[in-house]
Parts: sequence; structure tokens; C-alpha cells
Amino acid sequence: MRYNRLGQSGLYVSELCLGTMTFGGSDGMWGQIGQLRQEAADDLLRTALDAGINFIDTANIYASGRSEEILGQSLRNLGATREELVIATKVHGEMSGGPNGRGGSRSHILDQAKASLRRLQLDHIDLYQIHGFDPAVPMEETLEALDTLVRHGHVRYLGLSNYAAWQVMKAVGLTELRRLAPIVSLQAYYSVAGRDLEREIVPMLLSENVGLMVWSPLAGGFLSGKFGRDGTTAEGRRVSFDFPPLDKDRAYDAVDVMRKIASEKGATVPQVAIAWLLHQKVVTSVIVGARRVEQLTDNIGAVDVTLSDDDLAALDRVTGLPAEYPGWMLVRQTAARVELVEAQRR
Repeated sequence: MRYNRLGQSGLYVSELCLGTMTFGGSDGMWGQIGQLRQEAADDLLRTALDAGINFIDTANIYASGRSEEILGQSLRNLGATREELVIATKVHGEMSGGPNGRGGSRSHILDQAKASLRRLQLDHIDLYQIHGFDPAVPMEETLEALDTLVRHGHVRYLGLSNYAAWQVMKAVGLTELRRLAPIVSLQAYYSVAGRDLEREIVPMLLSENVGLMVWSPLAGGFLSGKFGRDGTTAEGRRVSFDFPPLDKDRAYDAVDVMRKIASEKGATVPQVAIAWLLHQKVVTSVIVGARRVEQLTDNIGAVDVTLSDDDLAALDRVTGLPAEYPGWMLVRQTAARVELVEAQRR
């Protein structure tokens, strides 16, 4: 297991992060994603810690707070050393009725931070993330509320999730302008079959040195290799909860290539999909969730899969994004300058 610096912070996190969205669900969407109870969650956390994972991600909205409760109890049950772990959670989703029960207002953020600390049985959150953009609240209010949590010691570092490039850039600029606690990371969807992030967000993250945490690296299980073009499907979340959306023809093409790579390397298709992400310069950590220890163990094996330049090129040929403006114009106008910079680096 390798450890990467999270953005411009001094915090180092494992290249894989344990996701806990499968903890505690019952009815509705969360039940379709996962219904793990305490003992099963303890087994997953133990497996992750034994593999060297020091990064764990949850959210207040997961199973309406039950995921945080189970994670907090698992940390106690296993006697985990708090100082060796990076615990991340998120705020934004609806936690109560009424207009103030969700979003990025100062009131909601401060209330939910306290509630998350109580459920997690912790005295501080290492990485507190805004789970989505709130157009009903001034961004200044959101960022100042987060800064208050840092100054009071309830939170150590701040991140965003599911923001557009311009929204991240605005947040970064406001924190610098107002001398607030900085934004160190973005949590976003990215997979070999869902590369939309590469148009605007990836270049921005690299430019501003903001870390990237990837959610749904297997595209909601579609890249598990268990789904066939003929319509045959295996058990899994995608059967009842078809999310995130993706170009399935492109995804099938990716799986075909990954099957060949996996066969040559004695690996599995999910391992190749995760390994592809770990080969991307912008990626800090890949969030892996599971319903069973066997699934998690397989995902963890991705850290030992090395893809060659030929492997990466083969995947690029079937999953690369089609050129769009201004991308193709930027390439045309900057090619010579980029070559000059690369030559200096060599």
C-alpha cells in the first residue's frame, strides 16, 4: 500500500480508501446499495486496516446516519489507533424536513458536524467535505462555516464533493482571498468507462494541486465484468440501482480490453479497472466499498497490478473522450509550448 499527500496539505492517505456506503442500509436506495450490520462492517474494516488502508470515508446521509454510527462502533470494537487513521465524512444531504434540513448553510453545517462527531464517537473529523454544491447559499457562508470548524478543532482538513470545475476554483479563490482554511481535496466520480472529469476538472486539480478522491471506480459494479452485452447480468447493485449513468457500449468495450489484460496478468477485471485509476497522475486515493470481505480483498489486490504503456494505450483507444471545443483548440495552439516544457523537465 502506498501513501499519497492529500493536495497541498501535510496529510498522507493510503492510495485506497475504504468506503462505507454499504453500511447500515434498510429500505429504499440505501438498502439496495448495502445492508451491512455491525459484525460484517467490523470484518471489512479489519481487512482494510490489515492491508494498510488508513483512509476511511463516510457521509451523514448514508443510511440516514447509520453508516457513521456503525463505523464509529467498528473503530472501537477493533481498538483502532486513532492517530493512525484519516476519517472523512460529508455534509449536504437532507437530514430533516424543512428548508434548513439540508445544504451548505452555516446552521446546517455546524449542526451536522456535531451530529457526525457524536455518531462516529470521535472528538474530531480529519477531512470534512461538502457533499454537493448548494445554489441557495452563498459560497462564502459555506466556506466560513467550515473555517469555524477548523479553528475550533472539530475538523482538521476540508474538501468538496461533486463540484464542477468553476465551483472548485471559486472555492479555492475565496479561501485564499478571505484567508480561510484551504480546500485540499475533491471527491468525484471517475472510472475508465466514465472519464468526463478529464475535460475540465482534471486539468484544474493538477493546476491548483487539489487532491482527488475517486468514488465508484467500478461504475456502480458495471466494470466488475459480470455484465454481458447479451443482457445477462449477475447479482449486484446495478441490477436494482442503475447508477452512475454511463455509456454502456463504451463500458462493454472497456471490459473486453480489461478481460484480456487481466488474463495476461493473472488479475481480475475489477483489479485492472482500479489499477487504471491508480496510474492516473491526478488520483490521490480510490474509494473501494464492498458487501463482502472477498470483494474488498479482490479490490485491494489492485495495488499490485502494474499496467504497461501498451495496456494504457489499449484502454485509451476504447474509452478516450472525443475531442470537444475548446480542448481541440488548446491542443492545436499549445502543442509546441507543451513540448518545450516537457523537454526542460527531461
